[in-house]
Amino acid sequence: MSHDPASAASSWLKQWQAAGPALKVVRRRELRELRDDEALAATEALLSLAGSSPLPEDRRRSSGLVAQQALLHRRRPR
Repeated sequence: MSHDPASAASSWLKQWQAAGPALKVVRRRELRELRDDEALAATEALLSLAGSSPLPEDRRRSSGLVAQQALLHRRRPR
């Protein structure tokens, strides 16, 4: 039994297009019901990740934003 890849991809896309709005409703409801202490704990957990891995030396000197903008504008970095 062979499956048509285009048909499978189309079916998958339709499923996710239907799931997207439903997931958005769930996400909004969960955020509305989030208690202050839960939001604070989640924020603390996320912020604590920032110090858990050391930054490479070149990352300490530059965020890479200038190089990224140069790429987007097709210019060479300064």
